[in-house]
Amino acid sequence: MSPSASDTPPRFAVVGNPGNRRVTLFTAAVTAAGLPAPRVVPWTRVLRCGGAVFAPHETVRVDSPGEDADADLLLRGTADPTRVEGSARWYARFLAAVRGLHGGVRLDDPDDLAVLFDKRRCHTVLDAAGVPVPFSPTSGPARAVVRGWEDVRHLMREHRMPRLFVKIAHGSSASGVLAVETAGAGRVRATTSVERAPDGRLFNSLTARRYDRESDIAAIVDTLAPDGLHLERWLPKASQRGRAADLRVVVVDGRATHAVVRTSTLPMTNLHLGGARGDLAEARGAVEAAGGRWADVLAVCERAAACFPGTLCVGVDLLPLTGWRRFAVAEVNAFGDLLPRLTGLPGSGAEGRDTYAAQVAAVLRRHAAKPATAPGHHQHRTEIHHAGA
Repeated sequence: MSPSASDTPPRFAVVGNPGNRRVTLFTAAVTAAGLPAPRVVPWTRVLRCGGAVFAPHETVRVDSPGEDADADLLLRGTADPTRVEGSARWYARFLAAVRGLHGGVRLDDPDDLAVLFDKRRCHTVLDAAGVPVPFSPTSGPARAVVRGWEDVRHLMREHRMPRLFVKIAHGSSASGVLAVETAGAGRVRATTSVERAPDGRLFNSLTARRYDRESDIAAIVDTLAPDGLHLERWLPKASQRGRAADLRVVVVDGRATHAVVRTSTLPMTNLHLGGARGDLAEARGAVEAAGGRWADVLAVCERAAACFPGTLCVGVDLLPLTGWRRFAVAEVNAFGDLLPRLTGLPGSGAEGRDTYAAQVAAVLRRHAAKPATAPGHHQHRTEIHHAGA
C-alpha cells in the first residue's frame, strides 16, 4: 500500500536570499522539527529567470528579498539600497517574479501579496471587512490620487486632517514615511527618516530628522509622488512610560501567536529608527485596566489576517489609541515575522516556539489533516485564494 499524503512529511523550499537571517532562522526551525533543510532558491535567480518551478510535493515559502544588494538592484534599478525612490518599479518586478513561481504548495498567495504590498489596496480591503483602520482619503472606491504636495495640502484641508502620515504606497520599514503636522499661521513640520541630498535625491537614514520649511517637505513629497502615495489620519497613540506605543502581532494560520510592544519618542516606532521593545504584560494590564479584554485586542489582528486567507503568516501593526480602549490596524505585513528569540503568547499554541517554528508547526498540522491526494492529481496552490481588491 502506498503511503498517504499525511504519512509523508512535507519538504520545504524557500525563495529567499541565501545566508540571510530570515532564511537562516526558518531553516533552523525546519530542521529542529526533524525535517530536511529547505531547498533555498535565491531571489537573484528568480528575478533573472522570471520565476522558478517547484516539485508538487514541495511546500513553498516566499521570504523577503530585502538586505541583498544584487536583488535590490534587480528590483528597483539602483545599486544604492538606501535610495528611497523606485518603490513602484520594485512592486511591479516583485509581483512579476512571484507570479512566475509555479508548482508546489504555496504558503503565500500571489493575489494576497499584491494587496499586502499596496497600502492603498490593503487599507481598502481591511476597511471593507470592518477592521478598524485610520481614515484615509487615498483608499476605497472614491480614493484620491496624490500627484504632489499640493494634493496633500488640499486633502488635509478637505478632510480636516491637521496631522497625518504620508506613506509610499509600496514602501516598507518606514521607508519614505513622513509624519506631517500643521500649526497656526500655516506652519508645517514633518518627521521622517528621509534625507534629501543637495541634488534632490532621497535617501533612507537611520536617524530621524525634522523638516520645518514647507518648501523642503513639498520637494520630498513631489519626488515620492510618482511612486504612489497613501495618506492616513494621524491617530493619537497610547503611551507606555512616556513613549508612544504600538504593537506588532504575528498571526499564523488564523491565530495570533506572537506580540511585541514597540515604543518611541518619535511618531514611527520602528526599532531601526531608535524604537525599543516595550513591556507586553504592562500593555495587557493597561488594556484590562481600561475595561477591555486582551483576547479582543488579538481578535482585531486575527480579523485583519483573515482578509488574506491564502497566506499562512502575516504581521499586523496595531495602534492602541490614547487610554488603551480602542485600537486600529495601521498595516498588515507579508514579511512581518522577523522577531528573533520571541516565543509564543500563552494560550496561543505556540508557547516556547519562535515565529518560524510556529509556522512549521502549522504546516505540519495542515499536512496531517490533509486527505491522501488522488492518483494523478497534484495540488499547486493553497486551496483558498484572495478575491482581489
